[in-house]
Amino acid sequence: MERQADMNGQRMVSNRILIIIVALFHFVGLIGFAIPALVPLFLQLVPFHLLLMLAVLLYSHESFSGKFLLFALLIFIAGFTAEWIGVHTGLLFGSYAYGKTLGTKVFDIPLMIGVNWLLLIYAAGTVLQHSGIKQPVVRIALGAVVLVLLDYLIEPVAILFDYWQWQSAGIPLKNYICWFLVSALMLAVFELFLFKKQGFVGLALLIAQFVFFIVLRWV
Repeated sequence: MERQADMNGQRMVSNRILIIIVALFHFVGLIGFAIPALVPLFLQLVPFHLLLMLAVLLYSHESFSGKFLLFALLIFIAGFTAEWIGVHTGLLFGSYAYGKTLGTKVFDIPLMIGVNWLLLIYAAGTVLQHSGIKQPVVRIALGAVVLVLLDYLIEPVAILFDYWQWQSAGIPLKNYICWFLVSALMLAVFELFLFKKQGFVGLALLIAQFVFFIVLRWV
């Protein structure tokens, strides 16, 4: 019993440190993107920031196992595939193309976009675990709505900093509809894996993302 208490205490301390890392690096990113002279440097750091956030979430996950790795691989592939369909056919999201900011591309799709989908789905999924909502369908729908709201904040910032560009004059409604559907499908995968209830690092990441893009959008 005492050993279990020590382990729980260590885990709490570890999660607090990880939450501080999430908050600190998003705050530093805000400063970098807000100062014009620093923007070129911070644009180059975007892929490394995503990889750092991935490392934080992986480290925070309890019961790290082959099951979790399978989930991560499925979400990465699903996210990458959805974006490939979007870019090359326009059937999902609309007509758009990726810029240079997200780094190395395969088939015109940045590898980091698969990482980004994994971060968002895991974060939203763990947040809904703590919501107290019993019905999985409601959790999935609510999580998808949250991610659509986040995408609404991301879009103008992403266009400004060349994450991606739309061929149309504005952001099509189809983009948000597809974001909801794709997010819901991936959150359903999260639900199917029945992970042990996770800590609050995912919540910290989701809040940091909202604050980051709200500030960049309206400041």
